[in-house]
This record gives sequence, structure tokens and C-alpha cells, in this order.
Amino acid sequence: MRNAILTMTMALTLVAGQLHAATHKTPPPDVGPGRIAWFDITTTNLPQSKEFYGKLFDWQFAPVQGTDQAAEIIAGGTAVGTLRVAEGKISPFNGVVYVQVTDIQASCKKVNPLGGTVVPGFPFNLPDGTGAIAVVVDPAGHPVGLYSRTPLPPAPSPTR
Repeated sequence: MRNAILTMTMALTLVAGQLHAATHKTPPPDVGPGRIAWFDITTTNLPQSKEFYGKLFDWQFAPVQGTDQAAEIIAGGTAVGTLRVAEGKISPFNGVVYVQVTDIQASCKKVNPLGGTVVPGFPFNLPDGTGAIAVVVDPAGHPVGLYSRTPLPPAPSPTR
């Protein structure tokens, strides 16, 4: 079950990262380390969810370039997250909160000694160069995203 959750989280996060990257050419606002930088909410009915959250929180929504399966969440004139159609049934893990960190590599190195795991394939740079993300799983099994405004350094080229 845990492997299925990790796989699902990774796939959803990759999609969310690509959707997020498709609309942003500048980094999200610097909210400071330890604060929520971005979040994803999944839904099985995008129009219904837009109406619900729009009326509940006074959120506005902007289209995500290249898809009709997601909408960017705008709060107070600032993009804060993504509302997207889930692939399959909604589960308690179908949403990821991204917490801003100063150094994503250093943060990922802390995860295992603290009893958590870094989801395979993370961290990686966002395609538009606005930073890097990782998804980790805490000791209780809950996924949480990490976001750094600083992209990972380029990988060293192999020596001959």
C-alpha cells in the first residue's frame, strides 16, 4: 500500500510540476523557509470544485497552458496552487503541500535520519528554471513537498 501511495504521489507531483511549470516563467513569491510555497488539490469534477473553492475562499482561477484538466488557484492576486483532475479515485494523499526550503539537497539529506524517505526520482529542477522540488514521506507515511527557489546545480559531466 505504501509503495502504491509513493508511486501515485510521485506521478501526481510530476504532473503538477509540469502543469505548474507550464504557467510560470518567474518564481513564485519568496514566502520564506518553512512556509507553504505552493499546493495541489485534486478533484474528480473540476467545474464543481472551482465553484466550491471560489465561493468558500474567494479564489479566482486561471487556465493552465496546455491542459483543460487543471486550473491555477489565484488568491489575492497571487498564484498559490493548482486545482487539478485526479487520475482515478481521490485518496487522502491526493494533495501535496510544498514547503519552501533554502537548500533542497540539504533538506533531503535530513529526511532519512529523521525516519522519513525521499520519493525516488526527487529532487529535480522545475523545467522553467524557477527552482527545484522534492517529495518526501514522513515517518507516518504522509507525503510533503519541498520547494527551493534555487535550482539544483548542473550534474558534473562524466570524465573521460
